[in-house]
Amino acid sequence: MKKLLLVIVLAVFGFLLVYFILPVIHYGFYGIAVVLLLLVFTYFFFSLGLAVDSTGKKVIIKSRPKKVVVYVMVLLLLYLSIVPFITSATVFHASKYQKIIGEVRNGEKISEQIAPISLDKIRVVDQKLAYLLGEKIIGSQPALGSQVELGKFSIQKVNNELYWVAPLLHSGFFKWLNNKEGTPGYVLVSATNERDVKLVQTINGKNLKLKFQTNAYFFSELHRYIYFNGYATIGISDFTFEIDEQGNPFWVVTTYDKKIGFSGENANGILIVNAQTGDIESYTIADAPSWVDRIQPASFIEDQLNDWGELVNGYWNFSNTDKLQITEGLTLVYGQNDKSYWYTGLTSVGSDESTVGFVLVDTRTKETTFYKQSGATEYAAQQSAEGKVQEKGYQASLPIPYNINGIPTYVMTLKDDGGLVKMYAMVAINDYTIVGVGNSMRETLTSFKSVYNMAGNKINPSNVAAKKSIASIITRIQSDVKNGNSFYYFTIKDYPNIFVGSSQISNEIPVSMVGDSIKVSFDVDSEQVIDVTTYDNLNLKLK
Repeated sequence: MKKLLLVIVLAVFGFLLVYFILPVIHYGFYGIAVVLLLLVFTYFFFSLGLAVDSTGKKVIIKSRPKKVVVYVMVLLLLYLSIVPFITSATVFHASKYQKIIGEVRNGEKISEQIAPISLDKIRVVDQKLAYLLGEKIIGSQPALGSQVELGKFSIQKVNNELYWVAPLLHSGFFKWLNNKEGTPGYVLVSATNERDVKLVQTINGKNLKLKFQTNAYFFSELHRYIYFNGYATIGISDFTFEIDEQGNPFWVVTTYDKKIGFSGENANGILIVNAQTGDIESYTIADAPSWVDRIQPASFIEDQLNDWGELVNGYWNFSNTDKLQITEGLTLVYGQNDKSYWYTGLTSVGSDESTVGFVLVDTRTKETTFYKQSGATEYAAQQSAEGKVQEKGYQASLPIPYNINGIPTYVMTLKDDGGLVKMYAMVAINDYTIVGVGNSMRETLTSFKSVYNMAGNKINPSNVAAKKSIASIITRIQSDVKNGNSFYYFTIKDYPNIFVGSSQISNEIPVSMVGDSIKVSFDVDSEQVIDVTTYDNLNLKLK
């Protein structure tokens, strides 16, 4: 009877440990060894025949467990301590850690990888602002706001438009208990237009119910649901909420193994979980659906890039020779062919404001490209933008790199203390003293290119963006004052676009008039308003 009771206790205790810890049953993971050690220790404790001696003052051991129990405990302790040290310590495996990122190709120009983009496609809503806008639309429906809370926003492309997407999650145990069939949908916030905010509660006329989620309980909790449905032997990480092109909600979960003993986490595929039905589909990296934007978790790539940079000359490199480290973390950007990348700058160890290059890592395949060109860190760019409007006290958002007429450029928003966007800023990546700010993206681009053109292209002499020169006659011209600066807009004969320039480009612009013959040059792009780079009034004979 005593043995049966012990078996029942161990079985219940073991189930509870597995239920709460969710240990991966595979070599290289600590969890299963911890569970076994706790079970063996429990068995050891209950197997001791403890009794009180005749004096009633001492506890004596009348029987001991078999030696095999002690041996198992020792083996498990070795598995948790010595084995990881031998198989995983960086001092022994520096070369493996340095190479786990894979082949790092050298790129020539980062502007060739990041596609040119029109102003209305630039990201102006960051994750913090998306959360504020999402909270606002939920708060507008009191019955909903008292039952749910917003999950983490993730950015993705849906039908070639950039959106922040976040699920509605249960806000507590009793809220889940009263609504176990699921929360009613998700929030969609345009990353390019802060007025485009949607609460999506139906798809094709059917109500959405997100039953399986991170804020559910028991076997509806996402991690536990996946674990007990056949995935207890693989590592899973990065539970990201995404939607497909039709707006159907899913959880995209990265699967991974460990390449260096108990460390070296490396993504090898994904699980796609239907947030409503719980259907689970497993994919390798190669055959993952095209609508999935990310497979490689940011935390994995950060660790691998740092190992690649810091262990370039091995572990014993106390002089920091050739050591590199990433700057401000990783930013998700979109490049050629709508591919998504993790972007970060690289600095020499000990350097603060300047970079020695930039890295783009494909968020699906982990293909990595290093662009060896100096520039500003994200933090330095933020400081430069904030300094331009320091009297207003605005704070810059996380800079996003873009290709502006062949110029690698950080674009960011300037927000007040309430987190609302008040202005915009552009900072040249190659030189953070080249800054343009404005109340609109159009105004910001004009200001930025004006400052850039005044620099005579000295910051990027290799830039060979398509330029065009044309001689014609002014048909209209008008001035406009923005942020204390005068800009002159004009049209010319037989050319459909509007041109803009300032006296910083040429002193001849303010004194030009309709009918004057001029010669201008400009960058060829898709914008309706074109910034001139040079301006010559052929009617004026200035010395």
